[in-house]
Amino acid sequence: MSRQRRRRWLLTALTGALVVTGGILAGWHYMQPKLVTYTAENGTEMKFKTDGDRFMQYGPDGTWKEMFVKGVNLGATSPGHYPGEFPLTEEDYLRWFEQIQDLGANVIRVYTVHQPIFYSALVDYNRGREQPLYFIQGIWSPEEELIEKQDAYADHIEQRFKQEIEKAVSAVYGDADIPAKNGESSGKYRTNAGKYLMAWHVGTEWDPGMVDNTNKVHADVPQYKGVHFSGSAAASPFENWLAELLDYTAVQEKKYGWEHPMTFTNWVTTDVLDHPGEPLYEEDMVSVDARHIQPEAWDGGYFAAYHVYPYYPDLFHIDKTLQTIKNEKGEYNTYKSYLQKLKAEFSDMPVMITEYGVPSSLGISHLGMGGRNQGGHNEVQQGDIDASLTQDIYDEGYAGAILFMWQDEWFKKTWNTMPLEIPADRRAYWLNVLTNEKMFGLLAMDPGKQEQLTIDGKLDDWDKLKDEEVTVWQGQVNGIQEMKMTHDEAYLYVGLTLNQPFDPEKTVLRIGTDTLTGGSQPSNMLSGKTLSDGLETVITLGKDNESQVQIAKDYDFNQRLYGKDGYNMIPDEQLKSADPFHPWELAVSLKMTPPDTRSAHPFMAENVGMLKRGTTAPGQADSDSLTAWQYNGNQVEMRIPWMLLGFGDPSSLQAIEYGPLKNGREFSTTTVEGITLVPWLTDRSTKQVSWPGGEQSTLDLKTLPVYSWKPWEQVEYSERLKLSYEKMRQSYEKMPSFQIE
Repeated sequence: MSRQRRRRWLLTALTGALVVTGGILAGWHYMQPKLVTYTAENGTEMKFKTDGDRFMQYGPDGTWKEMFVKGVNLGATSPGHYPGEFPLTEEDYLRWFEQIQDLGANVIRVYTVHQPIFYSALVDYNRGREQPLYFIQGIWSPEEELIEKQDAYADHIEQRFKQEIEKAVSAVYGDADIPAKNGESSGKYRTNAGKYLMAWHVGTEWDPGMVDNTNKVHADVPQYKGVHFSGSAAASPFENWLAELLDYTAVQEKKYGWEHPMTFTNWVTTDVLDHPGEPLYEEDMVSVDARHIQPEAWDGGYFAAYHVYPYYPDLFHIDKTLQTIKNEKGEYNTYKSYLQKLKAEFSDMPVMITEYGVPSSLGISHLGMGGRNQGGHNEVQQGDIDASLTQDIYDEGYAGAILFMWQDEWFKKTWNTMPLEIPADRRAYWLNVLTNEKMFGLLAMDPGKQEQLTIDGKLDDWDKLKDEEVTVWQGQVNGIQEMKMTHDEAYLYVGLTLNQPFDPEKTVLRIGTDTLTGGSQPSNMLSGKTLSDGLETVITLGKDNESQVQIAKDYDFNQRLYGKDGYNMIPDEQLKSADPFHPWELAVSLKMTPPDTRSAHPFMAENVGMLKRGTTAPGQADSDSLTAWQYNGNQVEMRIPWMLLGFGDPSSLQAIEYGPLKNGREFSTTTVEGITLVPWLTDRSTKQVSWPGGEQSTLDLKTLPVYSWKPWEQVEYSERLKLSYEKMRQSYEKMPSFQIE
């Protein structure tokens, strides 16, 4: 065969192959399931709508079916970043979408416009799927300006809100070029994700003082009459303002030939119910009523959306009017009672709970009835409570339940640890497990050593760490061969090898920590012996009910902030304690006294310094995500949260200082060299102490090494589905997405 004929033959073969391949691809594309939508007479497309108190989806069989919406809230960030930095990649989104759908969820809610990659990744993920994963698009309100101005009609607020609405609608429909702006999403939005949109979710939780002031200042505002949404005759000035923004959203969407259900964000603080047992006036001062806004010529429909957690406001564990329903344990289920009362107000409108849940954190910040607290739960407990809340929502006839949230978020803050996280702009660089808001996720964002070190009392996995990551101390302490130290973004890790097997019934192991000049002498724990400087904290490992971190009396953050020199809320008898070391406590409820509040309520704090013994190894009987320590033979292993050791920011070696608080309320920090660890053993029967001072009665702490580390700007972390993920998967399995006729 000549070269020319060979070339012609190859070209013919290649052309044929391309034709065949194209035919196969075309056939494959033809065979792919297509998203079936409803087309109205005017050409408008719809996939979801509301009908009475039901939320409906148009199915492939050409009929509308009642739907139970179940999903998760999705954040826009990862450890080491803040929301406005938008670090997530296509790979992140695609991985998470699959995990979320495997959970049994049918929707993701996002609070604001994400980067273009979110929308293109979701469309790519859904391509060819019989059951797509939908999303609810939130539209962020000018929250800070609203709180600052206390007036929704103040200059430029409505204009800014409408600009955000325009941005959201054009981004969803792939029709936006948004210039870069610090802290906001931007880029070229070219992917039309409108067919996977479930609903619009406008605004954020409304500050009650702002709503109340808006209603008073603008009492004469006229009733809003819009194209698709209007205020009713009973609408307040703030509700008329909201009606205009919902209407504006609908008008913007209609340009793209679609109609989707609309809602606005609401929460218990501005709900439509009266709460006579709520002690704080501002938690029950004003209502924002979805029934006072009416859709007109909007077939997509309208529904009410509430954020409802079982511990906030305090009415969930104080208000007697909610103590009407008991669970199988005989405890009041005030959450279910609240849901029942709220749903009864909306007989002709669907209601979704679009935020709810509890975190898997060591820290606690609010108490709920039946142990449904904001924090203090391990991952199994988190899953059990989240599942029970979901069941309550489903049983009470709500249209949907969207769990808060998908992933842990290190940048978050909460009221009772905010004063201690200093500098505040470095929160994202470390995981403070005392800040419960960081740990609501079903997807754990574990600190750097969690994959490498299992807390089980065995130190063999320490050998896999790099030499420069571990500091070894082999000082002269009778009974202790050596002490190893390492750290990550959440914990200081300590591993000890003793001369004899550790028996907490016979021996108490303690480690004092020194970071600053000052502190207390552990006289009651180190009988007859003195240190050259005081300690900030003492770690005690012994029987399960005594294993804890205690804090020096003069260093006690809780006492300094809420005692006589601070908010003056702690009872005098507690302040008079002569013990040099106190339990490590976090406030969970502040003192309430009339006439500033409706009723009196005492200051309350929780001991978060207790150290749970167990293992972090998966699948073990004593596996617990809150495990702090364990022993095995002559080895003892522990991990201690940074804040329990007095750090306001370990990433920059900032420890909280002694001394008066600025303005009676503000702590200060100073850069420290590191931590000096002072280990000692106490024989329970003889009271004999073995410590680094040997036979001496005093010990110069400067003779001990300081465990130090380099400041970090980059974080290491790993993802892991929590045990709560499986609990929620089982919960969603019991709840069909569609009602069977």
